[in-house]
Amino acid sequence: MKEGRLLIADDNKGLLNALQLLLQPIFEEVVALSNPNTLLTELARSIIDVVLLDMNFKAGVNTGNEGLFWLKEIKKRFPNTEVVMITAYADVDLAVKALKEGASDFVVKPWDNEKLIATLKAAYRLRKSSKEINLLKSKEALLKNETNRNYPIITGDSLAMKNVMQVVQKIAATDANVLITGENGTGKELIAREIHRLSTRKEEMFVLVDLSSLTETLFESELFGHKKGSFTNAYEDKTGRFVLADKGSLFLDEIGNIPTNLQSKLLTVLQTRTITPVGASSEIPVNIRLISATNKNLSQMITSGQFRQDLLYRLNTIQIHLPALRERVEDIDMIAGHFMTMYSRKYGKEGMEISDEAMSRLKSYSWPGNVRELQHAMEKAVILSDQNKLMARDFYFGAEESVSVNQAETLEEMEKKMIVSALRKNGQNQSAAAQQLGITRQTLYNKIRKYDI
Repeated sequence: MKEGRLLIADDNKGLLNALQLLLQPIFEEVVALSNPNTLLTELARSIIDVVLLDMNFKAGVNTGNEGLFWLKEIKKRFPNTEVVMITAYADVDLAVKALKEGASDFVVKPWDNEKLIATLKAAYRLRKSSKEINLLKSKEALLKNETNRNYPIITGDSLAMKNVMQVVQKIAATDANVLITGENGTGKELIAREIHRLSTRKEEMFVLVDLSSLTETLFESELFGHKKGSFTNAYEDKTGRFVLADKGSLFLDEIGNIPTNLQSKLLTVLQTRTITPVGASSEIPVNIRLISATNKNLSQMITSGQFRQDLLYRLNTIQIHLPALRERVEDIDMIAGHFMTMYSRKYGKEGMEISDEAMSRLKSYSWPGNVRELQHAMEKAVILSDQNKLMARDFYFGAEESVSVNQAETLEEMEKKMIVSALRKNGQNQSAAAQQLGITRQTLYNKIRKYDI
């Protein structure tokens, strides 16, 4: 099986042709250059694993200075690319100097073909190991970040949540693309993680990308990776999230936030299952299970021209809708109890209870921030309480407290009132208001525009 991409740089065109014929059955791709001045351009354009580099490029010049110069340039710009030097028998000392400058090995003219192939294969294995180490380092950084995060549980005895979990269990073992919809704070990320945990890919990475936090300029670099020097401040190669998630699950959160001009690029990747890092021309195959989530109505966005219909078809082989917390009030006892236990243990207040009056207050509140807001409310109450039992007075929701799920107001009317109240309470500071409401600042901004506040 052919593996790896090889570049040969030598001014002897006859030798180049002979090497290509010899090595094409061995390597996936063999690029030949007779002019070293195009060497760096080719390395920037393509993903090259090994360079076979001549020490001398000018007739009658045997100093090896040209080879050493280009070796240094390669290692400076593309430090992970392995370089094997070609040298004459009398220039072994020069070759040893090249090793000190970063070459992985050298071959001496005239060479034995089997030894040449063995040397280049060894260099490729070294390059492959280096790539695997870099990938492991990137995954380790992600895992450390995951370990430090505190996730709530998926819980609830309501019929709505039981139906959701039944679907999760049915589809988890498949590789079907999944689209999870629901308001902010309903637990879309938790459902995505549960699908991964129950899948055949559970031993591989679960990689999350919050698309709402990516600018257009960072979109391709973050998802597909980039090569060193491909743009300003690209000081080293970057592994994209698609590659990190290879053989595992990729979770694209806030999928509705992708600008229309970038939706076609994502669609192409989902169709071909290959990515091309920024600054490279060679494609990399990826094997991922795609899970997406949004709080937006993608069908309406398609009608208004904000979302591609063909992309939606790719995303929602299976669609799971998560109910808002106000739609499953019967689950509040269990969820609140879980958070109270978790935070009373965290803050050294084990054995705390919650009064019936406090629970009634929690059940009468509309929870615009859903489970996430309930989690924050429980943590705050545990921290501030001076007793072993949480009372109704330990929970304060401001002006929104008077809004009951039983009032004959539309959800939009209630939501608008809550936003106005939160902005007033926080001195029109949108970041603080968004935090109080349990939503992102971008979501709050969109709702302010929607309601013309």
